[in-house]
Amino acid sequence: MREKLARLHQLEEVATSGGGTERLAAQRAKGKLSARERIGVLFDPGSFVELDRFVTHRATDLGLADPEVLGDGVVTGYGQVRGRLTYVFSQDFTVSGGSVSEAHAEKICKVQDLATRCGAPLVGINDSVGARIHDGVVSLAAYGGIFLRNTLSSGVIPQISVILGPCVGGAVYSPAITDFVFMVRGTSAMVGTGPEVVETAAHEGIDIEHLGGADVHASTSGAAHFAHDSEPECLAAVRELLGYLPQNNLEPVALGPTDDPAERRDDGLLGIVPDNPKKPYDMHDVLGAVIDDGRFLEVHQHHAPNLITGFARLGGHSVGIVANQPAVLAGVLDIAASMKGARFVRFCDAFNIPLVVFEDVPGFLPGVAQEHGGIIRHGAKLLYAFSEATVPKLTVITRKAYGGAYVVMSAKHIRGDLNLAWPTAEIAVMGPKGAVEILFRREIAEAPDPAAAAESKMAEYRESLAHPLIAAARGYVDDVIDPRDTRPLLVSALGMLSSKRDRNPPKKHGNIPL
Repeated sequence: MREKLARLHQLEEVATSGGGTERLAAQRAKGKLSARERIGVLFDPGSFVELDRFVTHRATDLGLADPEVLGDGVVTGYGQVRGRLTYVFSQDFTVSGGSVSEAHAEKICKVQDLATRCGAPLVGINDSVGARIHDGVVSLAAYGGIFLRNTLSSGVIPQISVILGPCVGGAVYSPAITDFVFMVRGTSAMVGTGPEVVETAAHEGIDIEHLGGADVHASTSGAAHFAHDSEPECLAAVRELLGYLPQNNLEPVALGPTDDPAERRDDGLLGIVPDNPKKPYDMHDVLGAVIDDGRFLEVHQHHAPNLITGFARLGGHSVGIVANQPAVLAGVLDIAASMKGARFVRFCDAFNIPLVVFEDVPGFLPGVAQEHGGIIRHGAKLLYAFSEATVPKLTVITRKAYGGAYVVMSAKHIRGDLNLAWPTAEIAVMGPKGAVEILFRREIAEAPDPAAAAESKMAEYRESLAHPLIAAARGYVDDVIDPRDTRPLLVSALGMLSSKRDRNPPKKHGNIPL
């Protein structure tokens, strides 16, 4: 027995050494942690349990550089994150570049299946050059198994992808299906085709950082939700995100601890919205004054910043925040913002996370590029997502709510549960300027002072058609409130709606306008 145990311990040591000390040193020289070190940062200390340590690949006759490495370039298992069960796979770049073989993919598929059966989040740490050429078509089939499980688990368990090195070729489609993607500046790259192929096929010279680096995907493409400066910072953010989420789609979101009084009123809210309706303000100031302790985890912070999305707590309740940002493009909805918002809303609805909307929207962005780019179709995605959602939905109109965008931002007419308005709200078919130019064009043109006449008509329009009390008289908003009461009313509403039951008509699935 002792001899066998000694042999086992020897193999365990080999299994944890990855591709060897030289390759581990090269990995760290690039500012990257090892596959196991990443797991150590992500999980609660001492909680990780590894699976399939002794798996090896099967393509030993094609000159593979690492024919006998135990684990085959990926570490899989489970443990605790903030005291809650979480599953993980972490690709090991020091073993054949983290390339995906048949055995490598089988390990990932096994942990995917376990996570789904046990109803717990899955974190995938990607650091791989792609499919292992030695396995031929088998490696491509293996990718198919991963993609299928990503798809079937979507909306069942939270799936988080962390890109901590290269993620190229077909491998990019697994993170693309998952719920959230994290990247690190300078070391992460996610590209469907590399710079060499781009230069050959499209005659466009570009390096990998500018083609598919963290900032590119976090801002321009929107393929990444978070970009960080280091791996420890990135993995700490993953832990924070998991704290806002339930374990699965059947579990309610647990109340979190807070010392912030539910009844707290903030006088600062009275001075945030300018008296001049043309002046911008930062919606983050409103959020910070309302949510618990001012703590807000923003999602897609640098992509489509005219719409704010992210997680916070209200009275301990985890909520998804969707808010127009008047400081960027006046908070208008465009193609990118509509898609960003729709995906976030659908995630929250899938995982029982109440939605809280802060609305100040002048409409959809006009222009040839937007129309030809499909603003109608993409704007409909956000409308569809809010209409489909059955979680508690609360909306606060702080200022503008014009045209179709008023309805899209979770109006009462698409099953909003509680819709409130501040006295500064303006709810109308269009803004005062455009309206009076249509309604009173001749009268203004013939006036002795057209500018003064236009201002007078706009003031009249605001009072007679756009005033929030007019919508309140119809029941389209439930109350016009003192801004200082926003937090107490939202916390109260979340408690009131905690037992909400709503459902959509029976169907296989809807046909969202993709």
